[in-house]
Amino acid sequence: MTALLTLDKVSVSYGRIQAVREVSVSIDPGQIVTIIGPNGAGKTTLMLAAIGLLPSIGAMRYEGEDLADVDVEARVERGMCLVPERRELFHDMNVEDNLTLGAYSRRAKADIRRDLDDVFDRFPRLRERSRQLAGTLSGGERQMLALGRALMAKPRLLLLDEPSLGLAPLIVREIFKTIASLRNLGISILLVEQNARAALETADVGYVLETGQVTQQGAASELIGDPKLIAAYLGGH
Repeated sequence: MTALLTLDKVSVSYGRIQAVREVSVSIDPGQIVTIIGPNGAGKTTLMLAAIGLLPSIGAMRYEGEDLADVDVEARVERGMCLVPERRELFHDMNVEDNLTLGAYSRRAKADIRRDLDDVFDRFPRLRERSRQLAGTLSGGERQMLALGRALMAKPRLLLLDEPSLGLAPLIVREIFKTIASLRNLGISILLVEQNARAALETADVGYVLETGQVTQQGAASELIGDPKLIAAYLGGH
């Protein structure tokens, strides 16, 4: 089986500072892969490079095809979609309009209304607030809207950057339950997350990134029981 996305010895620098050093990550179709690690480890930098927003060296392949000369817009058209850490919503537009904008790159427009209803079924609170301005939503509702907008693009690979950031524990559980359910849609997910326990409980495969390098990798179910990770990232229990 050909991996959906492969990063092979990818490095990213900001001037003379090397933020990511020869990191290799592979995501298979239908798989959830998480990258955990401390602040400043290079997690977000790696994700931005994967979508094409930051220059990098090393090889990147999507469905076996080299991404070296593929710009951000073309990556999105091929099925890659980023949900950034800050969600990047249009705060002065209502919920429904934000969601509809998620489908802007789709060539077939006929099914957009149906897909909008599917998103509202997945996130009932967004249906209730469909005419409400995005800037007036709670943090959890904004994350739901960011996820819903990404789903409107009909992605094959979803790149999620810190989806639990700033959310209450109850909302975090709800968000991760939704992320896990996206397997049923055949969507692959690359998840960057500081909530290591929630990420590993949701993912199939995990990578630990520290100071720009992968220090551990393996099945998420094994990493969550690793004593070193428990002490460092999982609250000591």
